[in-house]
Amino acid sequence: MAKLVRDSFAVVEPKAGEVTSYFYGALFTIAPETRDLFPATMTVQRDRLLRALVYVVQMVDRPDELVTFLRQLGRDHRKFGVLERHYDAVGVALIAALKRYLAGHWTAEVEAAWTSAYRLIAQSMREAAAAETGPPWWAATVLEHRRIGRDVALVRVRTAEPLPYRAGGYVSVETPHRPRLWRYLSPTTAPRNDGVLTFHVRAVPGGWVSGAIVRHTRPGEVWRIGPAMGSLSVLPSVRPRPLLMIGGGTGITPLLSILDDLSRWTHNPRVHLFFGGRRPEDLYVLDDLRKLAATAKWLTITPVTEEGAVAGGDRGSLATAVTQRGAWNTHDVLVSGSPPMIRATIARLLATGTELERISYDPFTLD
Repeated sequence: MAKLVRDSFAVVEPKAGEVTSYFYGALFTIAPETRDLFPATMTVQRDRLLRALVYVVQMVDRPDELVTFLRQLGRDHRKFGVLERHYDAVGVALIAALKRYLAGHWTAEVEAAWTSAYRLIAQSMREAAAAETGPPWWAATVLEHRRIGRDVALVRVRTAEPLPYRAGGYVSVETPHRPRLWRYLSPTTAPRNDGVLTFHVRAVPGGWVSGAIVRHTRPGEVWRIGPAMGSLSVLPSVRPRPLLMIGGGTGITPLLSILDDLSRWTHNPRVHLFFGGRRPEDLYVLDDLRKLAATAKWLTITPVTEEGAVAGGDRGSLATAVTQRGAWNTHDVLVSGSPPMIRATIARLLATGTELERISYDPFTLD
């Protein structure tokens, strides 16, 4: 099944935009009420569907990890008002889109493989949603908004009820400026008892939500925050393995949360953090990280820039900077940043001997 799903997806991937457009057209025809679950503009949503499909295809032969992700997704989708019958409509629309664009490559075996794959997806999401007893989303009032970089803003919010999450995780947020457009953000601190969450948001080019957050958010606004997701985490251990952390730009935020958590531990693993950006000004929390490293002897910081120099830093891409320092095959590795950076870095790590099972990353962090 895994091979059939992968091979067939490789055929339609060059036409991914057409496939996703056809899928949503079919879905809204089969179940017209689902149109109200989505934003007015579907551009961002089509990109997210493609990334989700790519991730599922990549993980289809690693069912334990895939099911964990799908169960998180099922709990998260409660915030949209997804109903049981919508899963069936999505399955019909997905098979119809694949059949149309695979054309002559669509066979009975391929149909059976995709039907089985979607059955796993839907079952995992349905069961997780049905078992969840917490709220589908949390109301959060903005306490503070200020610029901390050229195009980066710090936003601090407080939820009315504590939102459970693990250091390194991420949540989706909806702001009053962009209704029904949810953006994934990672808190920068470990969980606190007062319900306060702090986010760093970069206004990415073409980012409808991130741009509105950076430019227009004001204290007193009320956001909606979805359930926590993510696979980046570090669990306490008496003999912890050393950690390699690699963060690009605001991809550093889940790693900041983990460092905040580690700073409270009795037995810390040794941590080497590579923090990268295109230019020195992109390393917007470097001073704070260096202050932490000055007191936390278990932490080493290496800044990396592609253009311009930083004292004590490396030049080039993060993938190059990390791997030119040698092999990291005794470390657990956490990677966070843009999808291209994640792909390039993981490829270089694998080529230098790091096992895939030691590498953790989350693929859904951008507009």
